[in-house]
Amino acid sequence: MAIRQIVVKPATILEEVCKPVTAFDEELTVLLDDLYETMLDADGVGIAAPQVGVPLRVAIVDLGEGEDPIEMINPEVTGTEGESVDIEGCLSIPGLYGEVERPYFIRIKAQERDGSWYELEAEDYEARAILHEIDHLDGILFDSKILRIVDPSELEVDEEQEETE
Repeated sequence: MAIRQIVVKPATILEEVCKPVTAFDEELTVLLDDLYETMLDADGVGIAAPQVGVPLRVAIVDLGEGEDPIEMINPEVTGTEGESVDIEGCLSIPGLYGEVERPYFIRIKAQERDGSWYELEAEDYEARAILHEIDHLDGILFDSKILRIVDPSELEVDEEQEETE
């Protein structure tokens, strides 16, 4: 496993639609492992292959709550419900935070490392993180969806409030 360099905006790969994965091989395994290590090193909750310069439909989300990371290969959103607005940031756009509206509940189907398909339902923050990463695979960056830019000082206030609750 290796920590890869994170591609930052305005790199054009971040705005390209990624190609589907067709080979479920050792190269894919290495990419998934490297993505996970890179995400942890950068203190992220999700990362997509184009963020490390690979234009494939591969992404990972890990909320770090004792659950296994969600590896998504060739993910497709099959259903959404509700809406919520919350603050997002992105490893590929350091220092920018903003309020983004996304569905509250999602249903997706995606493939595992071995190519087998699975379905997943998620809500709230998990759904938001999954959709953020799927957007990366479609060449969509969160800054195009920002309703209101959030000053980093507002994040510090939110974190302090959480610590006292």
